Amino acid sequence: MQASLDSQRLTLIQLSVALAARDSGCLRRALEEGARLEDSVQVEEVILQSYLFLGYPMALNAFALWREISGRGAGEGVPDEWTVWGERGEDVCRTVYGGQYEGLRRNVRALHPDMERWMVVEGYGKVLGRPGLDLATRELCITALLAVLQTPRQLYSHLRGALSAGALPEEIEEALRMACIHLDADGSAESWAVWDRVRTRTLRTRTGGPPETS
Repeated sequence: MQASLDSQRLTLIQLSVALAARDSGCLRRALEEGARLEDSVQVEEVILQSYLFLGYPMALNAFALWREISGRGAGEGVPDEWTVWGERGEDVCRTVYGGQYEGLRRNVRALHPDMERWMVVEGYGKVLGRPGLDLATRELCITALLAVLQTPRQLYSHLRGALSAGALPEEIEEALRMACIHLDADGSAESWAVWDRVRTRTLRTRTGGPPETS
């Protein structure tokens, strides 16, 4: 089967998969591939965004290995811009969730209001809305990562988000195949079942069919 993803996206998604798999050998190989890319900023963006899903320890360890492998310095950070992040976060989150945006915020607010604010400002504004990596590539990396983590509810949302951000169905399927290498048969089947629901719903919406009832 011919690859749908270009070599840059393939490398970045493989890195995201390796981070989620917590496989040191796989991570080293992914970072070695990343070091060959012309744009190393994109590699660092994938590692940075991973802390939202995997926590600080995994991201910090990945950065330490990346510095060792690439030989590249850390460069300069960006200043805090909480107002900008809040506005940007609303825009990015709305793009990812589309018509589910208000419902998402309402549901998360019911769990804890601080979590809702952090999700929008920190998650989507400070991190996922950063320059350096386009949103479609970010979402492809996230969907592969979430498939490995076997978190179907979040996977469903970010599969829709990848489509909304402009990723092609074939690209999403290739990202899922990369993730499924690290899953057993049940985990792989669950990931593809989630994608089937998203794809069916998207097709129904685009063709003007009846709305999804569940």
